[in-house]
Amino acid sequence: MKKEILEKAQEWLAEPFDQDTQQSVQHLIQNDPSTLEDAFYTNIDFGTGGMRGIMGAGTNRINKYTLGKNTQGISNYLKKTFPNTIHRVVIAYDCRHNSKSLAKIVADVFSANRVKVFLFEDLRPTPELSYALKKLDCHCGIVLTASHNPPEYNGYKVYWQDGGQLVPPQDQDIIEEINQLQFKDIVFQPQENLISVIGQDIDKQFIKDAIKNGQKNISQSARENLKVVFTPIHGTSIKSIPQTLSQAGYKQLKIVEEQAEPDGDFPTVKSPNPEEPEALKMAINLANKHESDIVIGTDPDSDRLGIAVRNENNNMVLLNGNQTMVLMTWFLLEEYKTKLKGNEFVASTVVSTPMMRVMTENYGVEYMETLTGFKWIADLIKTFPKKHFIGGGEESFGFMVGDFVRDKDAVTSTLLICEIAAYLKSMGSSVYEKLIALYTEHGFYKEELVALVKKGIQGQKEIQQKMKNLRDHPLKEICGEKVILIEDYLNSVSKNLQNHERSQLGLPQSNVLIYYTENGTKVAARPSGTEPKIKFYISVNTTLKSPETYKEVDKVLEEKINKIKKEIGL
Repeated sequence: MKKEILEKAQEWLAEPFDQDTQQSVQHLIQNDPSTLEDAFYTNIDFGTGGMRGIMGAGTNRINKYTLGKNTQGISNYLKKTFPNTIHRVVIAYDCRHNSKSLAKIVADVFSANRVKVFLFEDLRPTPELSYALKKLDCHCGIVLTASHNPPEYNGYKVYWQDGGQLVPPQDQDIIEEINQLQFKDIVFQPQENLISVIGQDIDKQFIKDAIKNGQKNISQSARENLKVVFTPIHGTSIKSIPQTLSQAGYKQLKIVEEQAEPDGDFPTVKSPNPEEPEALKMAINLANKHESDIVIGTDPDSDRLGIAVRNENNNMVLLNGNQTMVLMTWFLLEEYKTKLKGNEFVASTVVSTPMMRVMTENYGVEYMETLTGFKWIADLIKTFPKKHFIGGGEESFGFMVGDFVRDKDAVTSTLLICEIAAYLKSMGSSVYEKLIALYTEHGFYKEELVALVKKGIQGQKEIQQKMKNLRDHPLKEICGEKVILIEDYLNSVSKNLQNHERSQLGLPQSNVLIYYTENGTKVAARPSGTEPKIKFYISVNTTLKSPETYKEVDKVLEEKINKIKKEIGL
């Protein structure tokens, strides 16, 4: 074991660390050197939006001290940024192990720094945190969640005054404030009179506004005729989605009872990730049993959703995040097209389907593109206050309907996709048929995400080397098509390989590299900001002359994607 790692660990064997923490570290020193190394080889990053990692003792772990240091830093920053005022923070948490106790520790540290705290009484969906922040006129919001990561993970996401996650310059300023601190600087002694517990009043308002934003102009009979299966996959959405659908008029709702109870072990799935087909398997089985029209599953903190619908053979098929986003955006654009004022816009991200731009602009609506992450979409709303945000999303199964919540929101999005399915069913069509019709109208875009898991110290080195190789030795052809444009967001440079011109990218720096070919193929690479993965986003497209040729053309595009994966070693 490296000397510096052992010395770093030994610092945790004395105050300010409590006895349980000291015993945990001593156990690792004596019995588990490999885990000790991973727990102390680095400091877990407070990234530009927060922190996510494995729970346990150590500087590279989620625990009361790493989260306490974050909270102390934010408290100090609030005092500097908003002097001579009563600072207000709202805190929520999800179903993960230790989320409730960690949320109370965070509340204690804030209150110890004379910050007024609103703490949810029990687990709540992440979008409700964004909603409550604005509703309660808070300066900051914290949610304890690790989204769809494995059970051993937890996390700490930070939201700012506008209800969106941290963006520049606040993110870097807060990181600097945190990095100046030592663990002994954390004030843990709470002032309980500054902590208020909140619950049903905010819930009722959130659900009311979710219905207001997600419910559209369709008949009540259409809603009553739609058969829905829903699973929270052991997560927080059980607190909001059944109530939202019921109050909106959906009477034929089946819930996967085996997955209805919040449980941080996620016992019925390999991963509580609605992107994974296995996560929706029980819901699809229930839908087949009851001949339901649509299946919806949400991740543990209820900001993302996965959807399955019936195809032309009446079989349940999963939609990917790009397809869901396109359908939701189409429906919203249809609603707006007779009342456009010219200031509306739709937003998505640089790694999402190019079809979003094509379809939005075909409606005569402005399309804006951001870096990956909903904080950037929320930042557009803040940056352009005179523009009206219709909706938007990203390929990772998240969508935001309007501006009442400034983060991806599976509660309102679930209602919206049910409205779409109910409307189409009432018109003798289906979600699946409409998707193919949109491909026929705007072009057939097919995408695939490949995520390579690279854990630990060596994994981080491999990810860094992979990105370095792609920059140092750029692809010249992809599937026989010449690469004509390379966008490197780390260096903020766009290189046109046809005229050899370079231009500056108008977005913040990020470790993202995108290749474009002469035929519109797009391949993007980026390390995940929340998991030990490097992700590759592949998009290909062609024309679809008629719905009848969908299967044939889909097969051609699938083969093309497989060739691309083989070419670049995926």
